[in-house]
Amino acid sequence: MNQILIAEKLYITPEMRKKKRMYKIDFFISVFLVCILFSYYIYAEYDKNKNEQVSQEILQSIQFEENLADDTTIKFSNASQVVILNTDDPFEVIVSEPVEDEDVTGELIERNKSVTENGTEYYTEAIVDIPSIDVHYPILKETSGTIDHIDELLKISPCYFWGPSPNEVGNYCIVGHNYRSAKFFSKVINLNDGDIIQITDLKGNMLEYEVYDKFVVAPDDLSCTTQLTNGMKEVTLITCTNDSSQRVIVKAREIN
Repeated sequence: MNQILIAEKLYITPEMRKKKRMYKIDFFISVFLVCILFSYYIYAEYDKNKNEQVSQEILQSIQFEENLADDTTIKFSNASQVVILNTDDPFEVIVSEPVEDEDVTGELIERNKSVTENGTEYYTEAIVDIPSIDVHYPILKETSGTIDHIDELLKISPCYFWGPSPNEVGNYCIVGHNYRSAKFFSKVINLNDGDIIQITDLKGNMLEYEVYDKFVVAPDDLSCTTQLTNGMKEVTLITCTNDSSQRVIVKAREIN
């Protein structure tokens, strides 16, 4: 009987106790890491949803050229003077003074300007609609005209990347994130030839473009941004593949 008890005591050695402690430590570390990863996932989803909401708020607040006449006074300008008329009595002149030509484009930019939390100034220059994949977003552009902070803006909405002004002759290139969800340009990879892309500029003009090509390129291949369009108006959508290793390019041409 004593021999049996001694054998049972000897079975759990110090080395076994050490391994048991290590297993417990590994278990708690694994649980801790899972909690961190889960928290990060929750935060990332919250951040994406918050940015989606910001994008839609921008969309609702866009000012078009036709809205410039909604003020209590209307301005008419030429090269030498501006006359401000009373909207209640169009024959009464309130002010007449020499000024420079009024820059409608500049005023539109000012009315559609915003600033990120990090201080980057940008404005909304157009709207992109793709009915077949339920895409409806503002297109953002840095006021500096560069793409120095495009990564910051891409968190909010699709952005201007290269090319002319919206709906002008040339290749208007737009870049957007693929979140492998329904947000931003995630579904652009599902577009096919014949699908329609609609671009509405700040003048309120909407043009339709028909998809005619889709392909994948390396991240540093910018040949898709060429402006050699033979005098036509084109749109290029740029986003990532689902594994983010390459870029999906969708080309569309104005429907005449």
